Amino acid sequence: MTDRICVARIGAAHGVRGEVKLWSFTEQPMAVADYGPLETADGSRQFQIETLRAAKDHLVARIAGIADRAAAQALRNIELYVPRDRLPPIEEDDTYYHSDLVGLAAMTTDGRRLGTVSAVLNFGAGDLIEIAPDGGGEKLMLPFTAANVPTIDLKAGRVVVVPPAVIEAKEED
Repeated sequence: MTDRICVARIGAAHGVRGEVKLWSFTEQPMAVADYGPLETADGSRQFQIETLRAAKDHLVARIAGIADRAAAQALRNIELYVPRDRLPPIEEDDTYYHSDLVGLAAMTTDGRRLGTVSAVLNFGAGDLIEIAPDGGGEKLMLPFTAANVPTIDLKAGRVVVVPPAVIEAKEED
């Protein structure tokens, strides 16, 4: 498990006074401002959210020290992290931080290794689990549901996935 969790990503500048679009990865999007200073992946820069408001499909944030559009635009695509100990503990058995799943082995129900979990993504219609095949090639994306990912075993370092029949038929050829 990682000691830092990505909780947001800065998007484009919003307006001319230094505000930015912000995509929150927290369960409650507005909670991203409650975790104290946010940091870059390497911890070299910190960002304090001064104000935060909801927009159509994102948040709009004012970050301390950012006063104009050029400064806001320079922050585009920076991912923001917090130390794990600032986040609430996970209390439900079927709830995970996405970063805890990345790097786990992806196995089929019959014990065949498919690859490694490379990401958990959400493009608006629900979470997807992305698996990078061990031998390279095209990544597999599956809906991150109990039907497609019936077992997650963090201690064993693996997830069990049920790939679509098309993929299974291709592997049998």
